[in-house]
Amino acid sequence: MSSHDDELAPEKTEGFKVGEKKTIDEYKKLDENDESLRKWKESLGIGSGNSVADPNDPRKVIILSLGLEVPGRPDIIIDLSAPGAVDSLKGKPFTIKEGANFRMKTNFKVQHQILSGMKYVQVVKKMGLSNKSQEMLGSYGPCTQDKPLYEKKFEQETAPSGMMARGHYTAVSRFVDDDEQTHLKFEWSFDIKKDW
Repeated sequence: MSSHDDELAPEKTEGFKVGEKKTIDEYKKLDENDESLRKWKESLGIGSGNSVADPNDPRKVIILSLGLEVPGRPDIIIDLSAPGAVDSLKGKPFTIKEGANFRMKTNFKVQHQILSGMKYVQVVKKMGLSNKSQEMLGSYGPCTQDKPLYEKKFEQETAPSGMMARGHYTAVSRFVDDDEQTHLKFEWSFDIKKDW
């Protein structure tokens, strides 16, 4: 395991055990007369709408974009579905104004099976110092014609400020689920400046 993988390991919840894997058809038939289970299945979209999964694409999750929302400014959207987009992120830093409030968001598709406990884990570094953060994104059913993609907005953050906070930052991010399957891992960078 590389040092990036060690740093990007999601935090474990004590006492939590990942449940047994089931197919969508098995979930549909599971305890059909149980009202609370029926509502849970509906919340995941199981049994509603036609699948939009690409049978030629084996991925369970397709991360389409990552965005940055700043009140009063146009969103910065990084299209991760474009060929070569992920590979070019590290060399194309974007700017965040010191002290600015911002929120990250992601758009993604789930296909073929239920996605359980997806998390976004990132490690940000500047001059040898690192900061790890994790955001629970949740569990999702496969996308359908009624729900062709999901959008998840992260908790609001505030960019650091002051002379020592300004500068160039590098980051490594990972989308990972309860089964510890990595759906996307990428390096990127940003600059914190006095102004936009």
